[in-house]
Amino acid sequence: MKKLEKGDRLQIQCYKHDGKRPHKAWDEAILLDIKDDYLVFGNDHALVTKAKGGAWRTKEPAVIYFFKDKWYNVIAQIKKDCIAYYCNIASPIVIEDDTIKYIDYDLDLRIFPNGSFKILDRNEYNYHKKVMNYSDKLDRVIKFSLSELINDYRRKEIMFDKDTNLKYAEEYKKIKERL
Repeated sequence: MKKLEKGDRLQIQCYKHDGKRPHKAWDEAILLDIKDDYLVFGNDHALVTKAKGGAWRTKEPAVIYFFKDKWYNVIAQIKKDCIAYYCNIASPIVIEDDTIKYIDYDLDLRIFPNGSFKILDRNEYNYHKKVMNYSDKLDRVIKFSLSELINDYRRKEIMFDKDTNLKYAEEYKKIKERL
């Protein structure tokens, strides 16, 4: 695998636990920063394609945090007058063939601009847990990761810092102008 550098353009593929094929794919993620334990990407109006059909473009710029050893990722959605967050409980990422890959475990955390949050897709998680035979150990990892994510949000970790995300959004714009 080639060494990643700021400005690299990758794709994103999200799988389900059975790993058969990508569940969803995003056509673009521009690398904005490389940290020891996570990578920061940006995109805007990215084309999202679902394996079962259908495609759409995201509505606003996003700053995306993918962790090397945490079971979640964080998307800061940069709206005109605020930032909202969409967080996926998911496996740590693997990067191969210029593609970020991870397994999505259904549970999501939606953080609203007013600071409140809501856990989403519990029924979908319970369904997939049953039909894809998630182990008890995996179930514990997923539930722990959801708690860890909520605690990271409450502690206002870096991925939930407004100024940091606005800075990354500006960096994304500058890189896109050069491409």
